[in-house]
Formats: sequence, structure tokens, C-alpha cells
Amino acid sequence: MKKRAAALLAAIAFALTSCAPPTSTTSAQDTDAPTLNVLAASSTRVINEKLTQRAGQLEPPMNLSFDNGGSSDLVSKLREGAPADLLLTASKKTMDQAVKDGTVTKPKVLATNVMVMVVPKGNPANIHSLQDLSRARHFVLCDPQVPCGDISSQIIDDKHLDVHPSSQERQVADVLGKVSAGEADAGWVYSTDAAAAGDDVEVMDIPGADKFANQIVGAVTAEAEHPKEAQEVLDLLATDFDSTWRDRGFTRAE
Repeated sequence: MKKRAAALLAAIAFALTSCAPPTSTTSAQDTDAPTLNVLAASSTRVINEKLTQRAGQLEPPMNLSFDNGGSSDLVSKLREGAPADLLLTASKKTMDQAVKDGTVTKPKVLATNVMVMVVPKGNPANIHSLQDLSRARHFVLCDPQVPCGDISSQIIDDKHLDVHPSSQERQVADVLGKVSAGEADAGWVYSTDAAAAGDDVEVMDIPGADKFANQIVGAVTAEAEHPKEAQEVLDLLATDFDSTWRDRGFTRAE
């Protein structure tokens, strides 16, 4: 009886397996495609998904693994030996440091971005202009050591503003996070970050901010494990990524 039952179960299992649909192997993640490590500025995280998709469509396809953070921190990581094939920074200044360190080769300017002011949904502190910042209890900026903070400092100097941030963050995503959560009355972020936040924040232009537009710069690293593939991704960003740059709020570099 036991043998007969076992045989019956085996037959049923075989029938179910035979009827099951085949498993797809078309995704780049299911192949032997190389995985490129990308150190990328926090402000570029909004392109991660689309860039991963496009990289998977290259021939041969490739996978991407992102480490998003403050540009200066990423340059330091690279200098200290972090494995990476491609570096994307949010300013030419930080990329110039990587060139000086000898950790990247032949950088390309890919796109530009501008700063805007964001306040929490509903604007509880009633902040409507740069002048209103003097009464903000919690005004948050990026640390001057990272591109978004460096640009913020330049705008403050240019406008002769008497403002004192209550905190300075190491990446623009943290500024946006504090404002979105209502932990800050106002903050300055890139227009692309503001757009990605949707209805979580209200956005105001900073007059004259376009004079201090930052540059998104990319380069293949000197110690890339997959230099040829990394160059292909960089070329994609430079020549065939216009609609994504635009859709995410960037201006493609000329």
C-alpha cells in the first residue's frame, strides 16, 4: 500500500511539473552578465531604476549595483579603495578631486541641476520667500563639504542672506527627508529631488539659483573591474539618455 501511494504521488508531481510554465531567463539578473559597481551622487538616485533597465538592454547586458551618497564621501571611498567601475558626482569640483587622486579617467559632464526651496506639505511655518527664512525655527541645508551645501553657501553669499541652518546634512536626500517628515520648516534641495518628492513637499524657486547650477559628472574608475562595460554605460548617459534626464528634472549638458 505504501509503495502504491508513493508511486501515485510521484506521478502527480511529474504531471504538475510538466504543466508548469517555463521560467524566464531573459532578465539580465538571471544571466552571467557582469555587475558594475556604481558610486553615484545622492541627487542621481532618481535615475537608478531607468539606468538599470537600459543597462540590461545593452549587448551584452549588464547589471548595476548602486551606492548613492554625498559626492565628497564617494570620492573619499574611492580613494580608500572601495570597489567601483563608475563614479557619478554632483559637481565638477568633486570629480576634479577624484582626477587629482588618480582614481578616475576622462570625466564627462552629463547634465545640470539647480537648487530650489522646499517646505513641508501645508507649509506650517508659513515660509514663502527667502526673507521668511529668518523666522524659521528649523532650516536645513547640506553640509558645505558636499556639492549641494557648497552651492547653497554660494547662493547665501550672493543674496547676502542672514540665515543660520539648524542642521547640515551629508547628502541632499537627508535634507529632503527632514522636510518631508515635517522635521524642518524649510530646506534647499535640487529641483530633481523636489520633483521626486511629489506631494510630500511644496516647492519654491530660489531667485538667481540658475547662476549656480551644478554639474553631474561621470567617469570610469582607474581600477574598474569592467572598464569596457563601464565606458558603455557612461556613453549611454552622455549620448542616449536625454529623455530620462529631462523627465527626472535635469538639463542635459550640451
